[in-house]
Amino acid sequence: MSLEEVQDVRTPDSEPPAVPGNRGGSWAAVRPLLLRMHFYAGLLIAPLLFLAAATGLLYAASWQAEEIVYADELTVARVGDAALPLSAQVEAAKGAAPTGEVVSVWPGPDAEATTRVIMESSGLAEGETLTVFVDPYTAEVRGQLTTVGDALPLRAWLSTFHADLQLGEFGRNYSELAASWMWVVALGGLALWIGRRRKRAAQLVLPDRGATGRRRTLSWHGVVGLWSVAGLVVLSATGLTWSKYAGENIGQLQDSLGGATPAVSAQLKPGGEAGGADEHAGHTMPEGAEMPPPATTADVGLDRAVAAARDAGVTESIRVTLPAKGKGYVIKENDKQVPVHFDTVAVDPADARVMDELRFADYPVLAKMTRFGIDLHMGQTFGLANQIVLAALAIGVMFLVFWGYRMWWLRRPTKDRTLSVGRAQPRGAWRKLPVTVVLPLAAATVLVGWFIPLLGISLAAFLVVDLLLGLMSRRRAAGAGAGAA
Repeated sequence: MSLEEVQDVRTPDSEPPAVPGNRGGSWAAVRPLLLRMHFYAGLLIAPLLFLAAATGLLYAASWQAEEIVYADELTVARVGDAALPLSAQVEAAKGAAPTGEVVSVWPGPDAEATTRVIMESSGLAEGETLTVFVDPYTAEVRGQLTTVGDALPLRAWLSTFHADLQLGEFGRNYSELAASWMWVVALGGLALWIGRRRKRAAQLVLPDRGATGRRRTLSWHGVVGLWSVAGLVVLSATGLTWSKYAGENIGQLQDSLGGATPAVSAQLKPGGEAGGADEHAGHTMPEGAEMPPPATTADVGLDRAVAAARDAGVTESIRVTLPAKGKGYVIKENDKQVPVHFDTVAVDPADARVMDELRFADYPVLAKMTRFGIDLHMGQTFGLANQIVLAALAIGVMFLVFWGYRMWWLRRPTKDRTLSVGRAQPRGAWRKLPVTVVLPLAAATVLVGWFIPLLGISLAAFLVVDLLLGLMSRRRAAGAGAGAA
């Protein structure tokens, strides 16, 4: 064994940080604390991060898998000269699923795509709908599937698997814990990696080819972590927006800052389903009570409503929500690739008048950022390139976890003891911090722990366990000293 390998085993991360100027300053005191936190967080949370990365990798590939598995439903047999009216396509879908109630229609985004007719149907679970796929040129029904939003069965299953491992509400805690800690581990690791002493500046961004043993593993761990950190922080932040506990706090904060996602008003004016006033409206009954205006069923139809929306500039990958009681048509764009198209209009079913419109350019900045962040997380904003980056990040996380455990194994005190493992940074590092650092750090930790509850709860649990382990260690040391005496 070389001297370097012996030093790696006995004194992990022992070399001083590469900090210019005073090496005995705040960083020298903070670094051991970061090392201990990164060690424990990586050791205990890493399995959850690995699971989140593995299931996320599967989801990143689900878009292409969906196109292959459901090719018959998603594409037409032959592109025709002109599409039939949407109303005729809806009638064909009703014929194929007579018990379903049509709630929305999604025309195909390109010439080869089928039209999706979305229905509510009995026997489906909450959040599920029945989607009938219709050839827009022939009105042939290409198939029908149970869907969740725009996700077909395969992607819907993988999405749930990524979110909760198919374990329901209890399983959601795994993904929230992973998202809660990912940014902490990533940023802590970044600080530790930048603060290390190195012979060449290039070793900051490229693996050290001359290193061996644990140093080689650490080099790969640090460099891949450096290149991944921005993406991991974004994934962590956007993942938390879907979470149960932190997500609620994020939503409330966003609303309080005026960043809630706006929506068009599709409410019809008083006077009936179509918004018109009856000639008897306002008359009183003999008892003196106001006579309610009779409802009307006037409806210009799906095709005229869509034509009115297209005239208003809503043209890209549209989705039509049919009128519910007291509301009109809502027609919105759903083109999530850059440049995005999210304009929406509400159309009066009585006369095809545009009642309200909402342009994506008018969204609050926070609402825009949320929209972009979610779509980046799902791999949609930049299409295939977005999915490749997500897959690379997922693979990177899995390797980071592997390298982290490998370093833990290589740091074991002696290789003669097969079951021994690496030791954490010694306790008490926080005592070396100046009060001007400890107090703000403690306050920030409490605030973040409150805002991200599972982070706060798990951190408190780590501290309690670590305190108990410390007490046990001191008792053993005291007992051994008494025995020697």
